[in-house]
Amino acid sequence: MTLVLPGAWAQNASIELTELKAVRDNGSLMLNAQLALELGPALEDALVKGVALHFLAEAEVLRDRWYWTDAKLGSVTRYYRLAFQPLTRRWRLNVSNEPISSAGLAGSISQSFETLGEALGVIRRQSSWKLLDLQTLSPDARQRVRYNFKLDVSQLPRPFQIAAGGQSDWNLQVSKTLRLSPELVR
Repeated sequence: MTLVLPGAWAQNASIELTELKAVRDNGSLMLNAQLALELGPALEDALVKGVALHFLAEAEVLRDRWYWTDAKLGSVTRYYRLAFQPLTRRWRLNVSNEPISSAGLAGSISQSFETLGEALGVIRRQSSWKLLDLQTLSPDARQRVRYNFKLDVSQLPRPFQIAAGGQSDWNLQVSKTLRLSPELVR
């Protein structure tokens, strides 16, 4: 007879892009993304033990060219740093447009949360993210948005970078390309 405890069926880390949508707003092309992001036990354990996790969201707007590589019209990047504060028992999330180092958090927006789920909710919903001005787009050309979201393992302490190499919990990444419709560009 096997005894199974409730926590024994812990789910592995997973990520899925459930929505990716480009919209017009006040002369700008905006991006909305919705992620189904779940941290596995290895990532949650690292957070509780004081290791901050860094996530990276990137979006590029590209124009197709038949004679050369596609033209990059614009790109934006958003950096997330998630950490657990053991003294206050709260979760801290920093969001920035520039890389976040543990020494310099000055250029980031910081928020504290009671639970890990609340902090992950902010990362999961990326809304009204300005990609570029609509004047940059050509109504006659084929254009697309390439979106990428990942756990940035290069920001982890060196021992974790080495250990994370072969473990699927540490390999969180999702990418998708969205073709811009002519109606959206005009």
